[in-house]
This record gives sequence, C-alpha cells and structure tokens, in this order.
Amino acid sequence: MNKHISANRTWKWVSSLLLLSLIAYLIVYPPLKKTDQAASAAVAKVNGVNISTDQLYEAMLVSSGDQTLDSLITEELINQEGQKTGVQITDEDIQKEISFMQGSYSSNDEFQQALTSYGMTLDDLKKNMKTQVLLKKILEPQITISDDEIKQYYDENIESLKVPEQIQASHISVTTIEEADAILAELKKGTDFATLAKDKSLDTATKDTAGALGYISSGKMEETFDNAAFALAVGETSSAVQTSTGYDIIKVTDHKAAYTPTMEEKKEDIKTSLTNQKLSTLSSTWLQEKKSQSTIENYLNKDT
Repeated sequence: MNKHISANRTWKWVSSLLLLSLIAYLIVYPPLKKTDQAASAAVAKVNGVNISTDQLYEAMLVSSGDQTLDSLITEELINQEGQKTGVQITDEDIQKEISFMQGSYSSNDEFQQALTSYGMTLDDLKKNMKTQVLLKKILEPQITISDDEIKQYYDENIESLKVPEQIQASHISVTTIEEADAILAELKKGTDFATLAKDKSLDTATKDTAGALGYISSGKMEETFDNAAFALAVGETSSAVQTSTGYDIIKVTDHKAAYTPTMEEKKEDIKTSLTNQKLSTLSSTWLQEKKSQSTIENYLNKDT
C-alpha cells in the first residue's frame, strides 16, 4: 500500500545492487554458443518475433558491462583484503547494519514497503549488503569520532533527532464498505482482530503479521488514515476509514508522547552516522589506492 511509503526515501543504491547482481551473473555465466539451442531461447516475443537470451546478454553487456565489471573487480579487491587482514563478517554484523537502516524509518511497515517498492525482500537486502559491511569493518579501525564531534552533530541536528508522537497500530485493509462493515460486525461479536487481519486484509505486507504496522508517527500516513488513527485511545478500534485504496479498520495498541532525546541517548546513533560519513570519503580513496597497487587485467575493455 503506497500510502505508507515516505515519498522522500531513496533506495537507488539497493536497486543498483540488484541490477548489478543480475548482470554480473550473465558475465560470469554467459549464454552458450549460438549453435546451442538454450542460447537462442526466447526471453520475449514481439508480434511473433523472438528476443533471444543472446540479444539480452549483448545489450546488457554493451549498456552496463564496464560498470558491472568494475563493481566485480571492486568486490574482489575487498574480499581479498578481508582475507589478508583476517576480517570476517557475521550475520550479526549484517543485522546491525540493517537495524540502523530500519531506524531511519518511522515504522517497520514503511521500511517493508520501501523494500517492496524495489521488488526486494529482507533476504535480498542481506545478500547485497555483504560486501558493503565487509568494507566498513575493514576501514572502521582507521576512523575515530571525538566527543566534540558528537556534541556538534547533536546541536546541529536537534530538530531531526526529536521523536514525534507515535502510536502502535494494526489495520485490516479491504476494498469495499460492505467488506469493512462485515468485519466490524465480526469484531463486535468478539472475533479476534489479528485473526481477521490474517484472513481478510488485502495488505500483503502486513496481513501475515496480523495487520501490525509497528509504531507510526503523525503525518506519515495518508491523511484520512492518520486522522482516524491518532484520534483513537489505546485499545480502541476505528470504524471504517476510507482511503485511496479502499477502507481500513484500525486498532491502536500503544501510544508514545513526543519527546526530545538527550545527547547520551543518541550518542551511539550519532557515532554511527558520523562513522558512515567518514567511511564514504575514506572508502573512495582506499579503493583507488588498492586498485593502483593491484594487477588488474580487464578483458572486457581491451584498451585498459
């Protein structure tokens, strides 16, 4: 449901990684010779005319081959450095990075919708983050963050660090008012909200978790949904709320008042943000240095 996606989010780096992964697979495992029947298999047909796997491969190679191969070379350099220095990544390292990323969203639903909008699952994200997390772990020992830097960041970003009013909510999303009224009638009879969400909700991103949206901030949802949800007391369920996609029934299970966290409360998050900023600069110069020190033979571009 697009109404739960924050419009100012950009996940271009994620979609790029997925595209690079696909092209990388074609480079490592190119189509068979044209005499092989598998190589000429159609991947599409336009008015009866086939577009073959060979054509797809050649087009991808021409349009993105250089960039993709450079990414593969970079990945190999990082992996070799990790082996040389004994740095390894664990599932915990990847989960820590994902948790930090999730923290920049107002709710878990918003995070999941961002993934969905790029055709990704959480497992896809984890797989594509391995090289990034390895590079971070290699370079982090070279980075120091002082208390003065943390204080300066806190003072300069205090407004964005403030935590707005939040509610914890679940919802059941349906298409028609008749469906919504039927569900409300079931709720009045004592039917469990979570059970109805799993059985009836059309929101595929939340129905399997009993319609749970997590904690959401005011202004992050569609206006009619937002107004209805924040008017509810903890434990209350709304009537049918009309939205751009149909009708929602909302249940609020917790409420958090707005507050301003102290610098000590945000210290670790600020440190992580500052570390990532410095890593961005350091990684660029580090990779250039590693490439200049390495023997790289690029057969795709014979001029190099």
